Amino acid sequence: MDFKQQVVATLHSALHDQLDDQQLTQLLETPKTSDLGDYAFPTFALAKIYHQAPKQIASDLAAQLDATPYEKIQAVGGYVNFFLDKVSFAHAVLTTIAKDPQHYGDAQLGQGNVPIDMSSPNIAKPMSMGHLRSTVIGNALANILAKVGYSPIKINHLGDWGTQFGKLIVAYRKWGSEADVKKDPIHYLVQYYVQFHEEAETDPTLDDEARAVFKQLEDGDQEVYKLWSWFREESLKEFTRIYDLLGVTFDSYNGEAFYNDKMDAVVADLEQKHLLKASQGAEIVDLSKYDLNPALIKKSDGATLYMTRDLAAAFYRHDQYHFVQSLYVVGNEQREHFDQLKAVIKEMGHDWADDIHHIPFGLITSGGKKLSTRKGNIILLERVLNDAIVLAKQQIAEKHPDLANADQVAHDVGVGAVVFHDLKNERLDSFDFNLEEVVRFEGETGPYVQYTNARANSILRKTTIQPAAEVALTDQNAWDVLKALGDFPHVVVRAAQAYEPSIVAKYALRLAKAFNKYYANTKVLVDDAELPARLALVQATSQILTAALALLGVQAPAEM
Repeated sequence: MDFKQQVVATLHSALHDQLDDQQLTQLLETPKTSDLGDYAFPTFALAKIYHQAPKQIASDLAAQLDATPYEKIQAVGGYVNFFLDKVSFAHAVLTTIAKDPQHYGDAQLGQGNVPIDMSSPNIAKPMSMGHLRSTVIGNALANILAKVGYSPIKINHLGDWGTQFGKLIVAYRKWGSEADVKKDPIHYLVQYYVQFHEEAETDPTLDDEARAVFKQLEDGDQEVYKLWSWFREESLKEFTRIYDLLGVTFDSYNGEAFYNDKMDAVVADLEQKHLLKASQGAEIVDLSKYDLNPALIKKSDGATLYMTRDLAAAFYRHDQYHFVQSLYVVGNEQREHFDQLKAVIKEMGHDWADDIHHIPFGLITSGGKKLSTRKGNIILLERVLNDAIVLAKQQIAEKHPDLANADQVAHDVGVGAVVFHDLKNERLDSFDFNLEEVVRFEGETGPYVQYTNARANSILRKTTIQPAAEVALTDQNAWDVLKALGDFPHVVVRAAQAYEPSIVAKYALRLAKAFNKYYANTKVLVDDAELPARLALVQATSQILTAALALLGVQAPAEM
């Protein structure tokens, strides 16, 4: 039963002439402490309508509402506070979860394909911490959207095309060694790339040379194409190893190069619709009516750009997947690019441009500094994940030295710690990364949530009594856990609507804290009439913590 909607229905009976159900739902608040009720309705929005003080409105409203389904309805200041019936709430939540824990929180917000452009590392460069956010935010959004009815399609739009490959090939020809690249591909390719930029600061002709080489690649020069293919193949081997560590899979690896033969059709369509304009030798689409800079479609030398390829990709995905939404999980600094992309498609006469959504995110910094391959300031993602696993293993050895599957648990905890730390931050926020803080078992961390789940499982293993929600739990600490469990479906919907995985991560922390407070104040395994109900609460907590972590792409070991 949806108890929030029950409160809305109760309010509707008295306020339907002033506020509709959607407005009532948006106004409804959750008090910070349970002694102020389980839901609170602020009456300030009604002051202008009734020409009365909110306190008086609250008092009158509370008196006329039907309190039968509640413990009580109470006016406090300008609020009407609703206290839910604990017995019916506890029974409804625990029996619903027990009946089908895997699908608790499922919703039907919509249906249809949702391609998610995510991760998208550049070939011939290592995956750094800078790639983590797009990868794990995109993966979590895919899980969340699947939970609410959509069919996500995870696309790794590899950065395998563009002028940077002209730079890399020039650098390899000048300073490279085939033997070195075969020995340690990514290490040496990055070294050449960094050297190119250092040399180009004093020798601007290198940039011209790189542009010319990329043009050869676009035109299908065999020698240049062979080098590019080799760099791509070696890069994919490394990427796959890291994705395996993270437990992230993709439905498509179609990168920028895939659209090389699909751009001409887009450019021809732009020309036919008289949208292309000449500007300093280049070709642009004027977007001044959108208050945007012009979209650059072709450079003066005829080479295409990100915009050309992204247009081709957008049309391909629309035709291939018939999407209802198309998401781009790309850093906040690319906001204007995606505004331009949508505007160009709109100018071409396609309303489905409105179904394209840029999902921006902030930066990960180290010591307050931005990570940059060009400047050689890289923190390798694989090294961070492996270091996190080592740190997790050390802590597990101290807490549980005889744990049977310690290596697997250390992997789940270490990698999970890095993923959870990223996702607990609101995606637009930037944050500084400190590995030792991330892999702590205490505080607002992934291991804390995982450890809470393991603790719940430990309790269940110590008894043969079957969990059952026949007897109501009404003590305050149990009530806080029950309310958190009941909130999970709303959390999933809010996360999906806002494209915000941090809503799920913060919920997991809230549920874990409520359960640990309950555990600290309650002897769960006392053999009395309430024991099956307490076990049902413990089991439901484990099931929903596991489900919340799964949405984030984090494992939930049964023992730690």
